[in-house]
Amino acid sequence: MRSYYNIDGSSGVNTELIAPRNAVAAVNSLAITNTHAANAATLSLFIQTSPSASASSTFYIIKNVSIPSGVTLLLDNPNLLSFNNKTNGYGLYATVGSSDTVDVLIS
Repeated sequence: MRSYYNIDGSSGVNTELIAPRNAVAAVNSLAITNTHAANAATLSLFIQTSPSASASSTFYIIKNVSIPSGVTLLLDNPNLLSFNNKTNGYGLYATVGSSDTVDVLIS
């Protein structure tokens, strides 16, 4: 599985990267690049059972991490990124700051 996303924070909502129950057993790596010309981007990455789930079913992988302009954050620990998408129905979501833009590559 390889997926690409461009996330623009102006929408102010969670961006679904992997939908709940779409049979993805694990993610090998995530490369997140801040594409803004000058400003740092703030990123949170989490799993939850649905986009509107309660806070008790939200589990953060990273929260409010600042990524400098032009820098790529690489998360490549399969143990950190493995979650039961098929059985438990967790989806993978990202949020960025309101004026931030990042590119995400999932493999």
